[in-house]
Amino acid sequence: MFKTIKSDILSSRTGMIGSILFLTMLLISVFALVSNPLDFGTRIWNNPLIWSDNPKNAPPSWSTILDPNSGPKHRVFNLESPTHTSSDGNKFEKVYVFDLPYKAGDSPTFMSISMGEMVYWGTPPTFSFSVSRPDDKKLDLYKHIVKSSGNTQEAPKMKYTDQPLRVYLSGDDSVSNNVNDFVYSEFQIKPQSYAYSGQIEDIIFGTPDSQDPGHFKPLEGTYEFMLSVKTSQQNDTIGKITFVMGGAHYGLMGTDSLGRDLARGLIFGFPVALTIGLITSIIATAIGTTAGIVSGYIGGKTDLLIQRFCDILSNMPLLPLLLFLAFILGQKLWVVIAVMIAFGWPGLTIIVRSMVLQLRSGSLIESTIAIGASRRHIMIKHIFPQIAPFILAQMIFFTPAAILAEAGLSFLGLGDPSIPTWGQILDQGFRTGAVYIGYWWWVIPPGLLIVLTALTFVLLALALERVVDPRLKGQAR
Repeated sequence: MFKTIKSDILSSRTGMIGSILFLTMLLISVFALVSNPLDFGTRIWNNPLIWSDNPKNAPPSWSTILDPNSGPKHRVFNLESPTHTSSDGNKFEKVYVFDLPYKAGDSPTFMSISMGEMVYWGTPPTFSFSVSRPDDKKLDLYKHIVKSSGNTQEAPKMKYTDQPLRVYLSGDDSVSNNVNDFVYSEFQIKPQSYAYSGQIEDIIFGTPDSQDPGHFKPLEGTYEFMLSVKTSQQNDTIGKITFVMGGAHYGLMGTDSLGRDLARGLIFGFPVALTIGLITSIIATAIGTTAGIVSGYIGGKTDLLIQRFCDILSNMPLLPLLLFLAFILGQKLWVVIAVMIAFGWPGLTIIVRSMVLQLRSGSLIESTIAIGASRRHIMIKHIFPQIAPFILAQMIFFTPAAILAEAGLSFLGLGDPSIPTWGQILDQGFRTGAVYIGYWWWVIPPGLLIVLTALTFVLLALALERVVDPRLKGQAR
């Protein structure tokens, strides 16, 4: 039977397209599970520190094809070891150099620098970060002295082991003060006349406009950013240095208001969607099929009890119940799945019951009863195989319904916030006004993925029509 179903699906155009789409979803799901931890939602997706160096609300990088002047690209510079080292006997210096070619209109949206785990044996190290401009002017941006751990820790002492030291240069008060001093000393413009706290990048990469001193013209050329680390011991070490020049666009699918890479969230949504759809459809279909066969074949009080129970579940309001359970049990994914299973099987039970009532009066079932076959044997061996193609088609149809239901509930804020789903990404986009502001990359991709997933299972179900109704076998689809 299953070989026949497989051949019928693959012999039709709709079945072939649906199978290709389904296999693609499976491959993406496997990739998402292999490349990410199972607790991706709590450890990575909902951890702001992971995304702190990403631009906020940035469109995808490929969108620059449509608008070449959309702004600077995102740059991340990593150095595991210093560019060069020096010493004067008592002090040791490690220097990290980042060269950046700059052209007009390429000013970063923000700048940050991160320093990894630090191990020192004596006096705590000191950091200084500066930039040398093409006009031979040097600007000291930031200085930092590592706080001593006191006498509670024996040498070697360690700092920033759990999280690297990250300095958001664009929003640091000391950086702003240093920029003001630079403007006054180099261009004789009093900082009281203009507020430069929001123009740090423009000042670093520009010169004052003679017509409007509050405005800075781009200064093209190569800029040399230098991080100097001074230590008291030669064997003091420091981890990876990361210098970020924030861009106006990022990644394959852009970022949200927290800087999260939407591509990673959308990819992880594949196994979540398939898990929700398949688990819900399989269990609900199994319950509905079993109850429908038992109700239709045994009849009597058993039939009456099952049908009245189906009527009760079918008439209960789903949304208020979900709101109540989410409030009592918390917004957990298993709660949503359990509720969809509980309310998903009664409709199938009623349909299967009507089919079994017709089969029960057939000659095959009557002859089987005459030779003394048990009820269980008849239901499993003779009734179920006759309705199996219809059951399989219904299960495939129910899968996108479960995915759409979860997306709708997540869109209403009833989903599990610890697991990224397409509906949840849509909900967060609408909550932050992405639709009205024009952040299309935050809304259109998850919506298209939900529709494409539903279409995949609809195509597979349409291909199964020829199995359910043999009269369609001669028709090309």
